Amino acid sequence: MTMDASKQESKSLDIERIKEMIPHRYPFLMIDRVDEVISNQSAVGIKNVTVNEYFFQGHFPSQPVVPGVLIIEAMAQTAAVLVVETLGSEAEGKLVYFMTIDNARFRRPVGPGDQLKVHVQKQQNRRNVWKFKGEAKVDGTLVAEATYAAMIMDE
Repeated sequence: MTMDASKQESKSLDIERIKEMIPHRYPFLMIDRVDEVISNQSAVGIKNVTVNEYFFQGHFPSQPVVPGVLIIEAMAQTAAVLVVETLGSEAEGKLVYFMTIDNARFRRPVGPGDQLKVHVQKQQNRRNVWKFKGEAKVDGTLVAEATYAAMIMDE
């Protein structure tokens, strides 16, 4: 197998590996697992939504809904894992800042019991700026989408 072929293989990352790769922690770590990581191309983040999520206390207690901005954050964290997977260990733990969020659309509410699958696709990168397209799905149905750009900071 050549090096190029191995980079095309899909892999899965558990929560402990995610915490090594990105600096987010509870209560703001918005992904539980990352599946189907293909270096320099795409990844799928998984968020298992439970009734115990901290944000449901105020959004909205009688009808709990995951805030749309947190779905976008899950997209960004999935993309950050993809960036670290692409760049290697020297990128682990670096901060990634949003630069733009475009064409965000929220198609249906996400609530307790849903499994959010966040599909991110790298569109381009130049130096430390990366652009992605993200789609969030529940049971195969599109619930949110956006394109966004982020910058990796050298502390």
